[in-house]
Amino acid sequence: MATPVPLGLQGAYALGQRSTYDELRTKLLDVASELLISAGPESLTVRRIAAEAGCATTVIYTMFGSKEGLAEALYLEGFERFRRRLAALPARTDPFEYLQSLGPAYREAALAEPGYYSLMFERAIPGFVPSERARTLARAALNLFDRVIADCISAGYLTPTQPRKIADALWAAAQGAISLERAGHLPDAQTYTVVTNATINQFLVTRDH
Repeated sequence: MATPVPLGLQGAYALGQRSTYDELRTKLLDVASELLISAGPESLTVRRIAAEAGCATTVIYTMFGSKEGLAEALYLEGFERFRRRLAALPARTDPFEYLQSLGPAYREAALAEPGYYSLMFERAIPGFVPSERARTLARAALNLFDRVIADCISAGYLTPTQPRKIADALWAAAQGAISLERAGHLPDAQTYTVVTNATINQFLVTRDH
């Protein structure tokens, strides 16, 4: 059975298979992300992105609707890549060990693709404000932390509370250290490890684990 063509693709830009559509969409997002880092936000014009990607501007308008739609797609793609990287981390039998392993994985994901990161966390495109829906989806991409923290609470490692409360505290600590590292104020991951471990330790039931 043939894969249905995504809604909205027409004429010469109709793509016969969803995989082809996804590949082109990913290529356009990666081109835009790379331009953001190499040439700044002023380079993110539909014409420039189309030229770099080797496609017509109509394709970009069809897929994203507008420059603002493209920015939101970049924002969401960045969080989706975070989600995939974290999900690919091998699970541990012990939930506390699993939680501890997620910290370094989060830092690696943040530093791996600076173009996406700058849009997700540093307002790299002036004037772009993610929609409420996009913010909700972005936070949902990190739900693995909530689930692992819930398992740690159930196993008696962490103080009984809302898992998201702990997850958001850990997220804030991690982002602070990563931002300082990206700005050149920290030379390596040492402070990141210290602050994230200290945040987790604040919620420990005991100090024996």
